[in-house]
Amino acid sequence: MRVLPGAVIGWDMSATLALGDALGVSPLAMAELLPVIEAVMVRKLNEELSANGGPGFRP
Repeated sequence: MRVLPGAVIGWDMSATLALGDALGVSPLAMAELLPVIEAVMVRKLNEELSANGGPGFRP
């Protein structure tokens, strides 16, 4: 995950693709699904950061 002070900007796609490969996920499926999943995850995490009023990540 790539984080700037106060915002998440995206996933480390090299690591994400390596994890998918290790789990046996089809490269075609990853290419189709990961951008959509990443966009939702980034948006939701940034909403959480904004709602909590802090620059730090709070799981």
